Amino acid sequence: MEFSVRAARVEDCKDIRRLILELAESLKDADNVTITQRDLERDGFSENPFYHCVIAEVPEQHRTKGGHTKIGYTTYFYNYNTWCGRTIHMGDLYVMPEFRGKGIGRALMSKVAQLGLAAGCHQLNFTIFDWNKSAQDFYLRQGCIDITASTGKHFMRCEGEALERLARP
Repeated sequence: MEFSVRAARVEDCKDIRRLILELAESLKDADNVTITQRDLERDGFSENPFYHCVIAEVPEQHRTKGGHTKIGYTTYFYNYNTWCGRTIHMGDLYVMPEFRGKGIGRALMSKVAQLGLAAGCHQLNFTIFDWNKSAQDFYLRQGCIDITASTGKHFMRCEGEALERLARP
């Protein structure tokens, strides 16, 4: 199947949000999506973006039943690890179900890896749900390793009232 992978543009934010909602619905977590199209525009396309995005797109003749040509995406941002230096963190990686198995997910991930290497990054990091066996298998096939057990590290979060309390002097 013919498809292209390119950097997202601000005018893609409506489709990016649609794809985020599809991903969240597939994970049975759509009620927790609060991001708006305006948030995506501001946070990804301002002078100092908080995230970057790559879009997978098909030609018009392969558009979805809903008329969409943007059929996948991945988000990423740059980070710093004091042990090894520059790293790139991949957020979501999503391809609409009817387009899976055609190399699109790998192409999206490959683009993030290329961007990371070009920026001097030493690692590509990301998280996945422990119950998502198909995603784990996909990433393992790409040569990724599951470092959870070997590092003994847990991914932690502070949010809401706890974050506000922590921020108080």
